[in-house]
Amino acid sequence: MTGLTRSSADLDARRRRILFRCWHRGIREMDLMLGQFAELEIAGLSDTDLDALEVIMIEEDADLIRWITGADPTPEHFDAALFLRIAAHRPGFDPVTMESLGTAE
Repeated sequence: MTGLTRSSADLDARRRRILFRCWHRGIREMDLMLGQFAELEIAGLSDTDLDALEVIMIEEDADLIRWITGADPTPEHFDAALFLRIAAHRPGFDPVTMESLGTAE
């Protein structure tokens, strides 16, 4: 997946802005993690969840990746339902192999 697969036409302005920001984080790994999560969940998130997502998005990408992957413990203030749902979401990363690059060893 390289970007949006859902239309944002049916979303209110706040949800469109959050969805865009989830896909444009700065590093591709976070684009995929937050972007794919937001694509699936943004329409059904409550205002409280949207508030929490906006707070999460303030954090540095490197920190978020370490917390989401479990490399570092999640800070207590993020040990909440929405962050745990994001961490449980596993984007569809295809492994890079010599065969997928069109070359064989």
